[in-house]
Amino acid sequence: QVQLVESGGGLVQAGGSLRLSCTASGTISGIQRMAWYRQAPGKQRELVALITSAGNTNYAGAVEGRFTISRDNAKNTVNLQMNSLKPEDTAVYYCNAFRGVSYYWGRGTQVTVSS
Repeated sequence: QVQLVESGGGLVQAGGSLRLSCTASGTISGIQRMAWYRQAPGKQRELVALITSAGNTNYAGAVEGRFTISRDNAKNTVNLQMNSLKPEDTAVYYCNAFRGVSYYWGRGTQVTVSS
């Protein structure tokens, strides 16, 4: 089992920045990739960014150039630096880990961007 705990959400004005962190615990060896998803009210959960165990990254088009995903293996954390935030970035952000054949999810952290 893998446990994920997110932190760093909050309220920010458009154009501002936030940094989300996700700390993994439990059986973390063998995690192949970690990712951030988000879900806005009335919408489906969508992939925001992912990072593989090799350090390869991928981003949704809507956040490319504004968000940066990184991982600190020593601290078992994955971070999402979000710059130039827009009101449409408002959502609950979830940390996700893929290990073996299983996906694990955190409880989410709210990000609200005011116009």
